[in-house]
Amino acid sequence: MNESQRVAERVQHVATPILWALGLELVEVVCVGRGPRTVVRVFIDKPGGVSLDDCERVHQSLGPALDVADPIPHSYTLEVSSPGLDRPLRTSQDFQRAIGKRVTVKLRRPMGERWRVAGQVLAVEPDAVLLVTEAAAPNATTRLALTDVVEGKLDIAF
Repeated sequence: MNESQRVAERVQHVATPILWALGLELVEVVCVGRGPRTVVRVFIDKPGGVSLDDCERVHQSLGPALDVADPIPHSYTLEVSSPGLDRPLRTSQDFQRAIGKRVTVKLRRPMGERWRVAGQVLAVEPDAVLLVTEAAAPNATTRLALTDVVEGKLDIAF
């Protein structure tokens, strides 16, 4: 685990209870840069989406908590935002929000000769996601273990 990952883990530890109290979910913490140029990005979500007010409340609550916990030994910039429409889907909770939507899933190992599977999310189990695909046969159901999923993405059509 590199230093950025350790910092992200410490920030996640501080942020999780604060976000829970605000009715929000921590999606991901990403740290980029080095020294005083470090940027800590905290991605949050909630059912129905995140507002600018949500981001501001988290920033105002999390900033002082990080100052007290001091997980970063130098100055840094804290950014709080929503993960956006193209957020990666990795957990059962992520895929739960995508039920009924079309996704493309990148796999850790190929399924047949394919490294990606596309389809509509039919259901989510604690350890798997069920997709309705058309790869092998029309409306075939494919069960993907979450341990085999690198990430999924919503197929967004405008």
